Amino acid sequence: MMIKRTLSFVAAAAVSMSAMAWQPSGKVECLAPADPGGGWDFTCRSVGNVLQDLSLVDGSVQTVNMAGAGGGVAYAHTVSKRAEDDKLLVAASTATTTRLAQKQFPGMNADMVTWVGALGADYGIIAVGKDSEYQNLSELMDAVKANPKSVKFAGGSARGGWDHLKVLIAAKAAGADKLPSIPYLSYNNGGEAMSQVVGGQVDAFTGDISEATGFLESGDLRVVAVLSEERLPGKFSDLPTAKEQGIDAVGPNWRGFYMPKGASEEAKSYWVDAVDTLYASEQWKKVMKSNGLIPFHPPASKFDEFVRNQVQDIENLSREIGLLK
Repeated sequence: MMIKRTLSFVAAAAVSMSAMAWQPSGKVECLAPADPGGGWDFTCRSVGNVLQDLSLVDGSVQTVNMAGAGGGVAYAHTVSKRAEDDKLLVAASTATTTRLAQKQFPGMNADMVTWVGALGADYGIIAVGKDSEYQNLSELMDAVKANPKSVKFAGGSARGGWDHLKVLIAAKAAGADKLPSIPYLSYNNGGEAMSQVVGGQVDAFTGDISEATGFLESGDLRVVAVLSEERLPGKFSDLPTAKEQGIDAVGPNWRGFYMPKGASEEAKSYWVDAVDTLYASEQWKKVMKSNGLIPFHPPASKFDEFVRNQVQDIENLSREIGLLK
């Protein structure tokens, strides 16, 4: 009888402990720091769907778009208005660390949020409209070298942001000079930028492979270079890299999240574990494969250090090409 009572007590205690562990109840909000159609929006919507599929949230995950200042509006909102929100995730990427590196979020730095984790890397691309005169990256860069102002690029980040940097990295690797003279037009998201290229108003698009999937499948956009070490797997394997065209330009863009610095420790632990679980799932592997994401998931204990190092590296690059004094 005593054994039964003891087992009952242990079971009850386990249930009680389980009930006390923090879990998000009701609506979770995922902030996408851009208009619908770009990479941050893709991150929030695709992760939100898988979080629900895996029952890692018991309610819904609502994507809220908050464009402005290359992610700065959402960053400031998180730091100042939502500093203790346990149920807020914010989509982030190399574009976020780029803006931090270039001091584009006035009065704010990477220490002011908690870096949750990364869920893959999205490689940069340079693409043209289907009827473009440029057949490959070499032809495009030859035109840039002949006259830096002759080729207009469009991207979803602000001037000096990660999309802009990718063009400059490629141009520098191709031997172009007068890099600040190359025209770059900034739009609120990659979808808007691609529409300008498809419509013929701009010569080339700079962005990431996941953003461009729809335009590639419709045939409206043609990739002249993927900025990866080697060709991407699966359906993207026929896209040429810049390196194989003799231009040593690589531009990986990790995708992941940060959350408010003042959130509870229980919530922070929960979301780090949830991102680990999601990354290991078959559902997420399918999302990665269909959108050209490459495996990239630093351990939680190393992600903060990775972010800080990347901020420093991009700051150094920005100084080198004249975007920072």
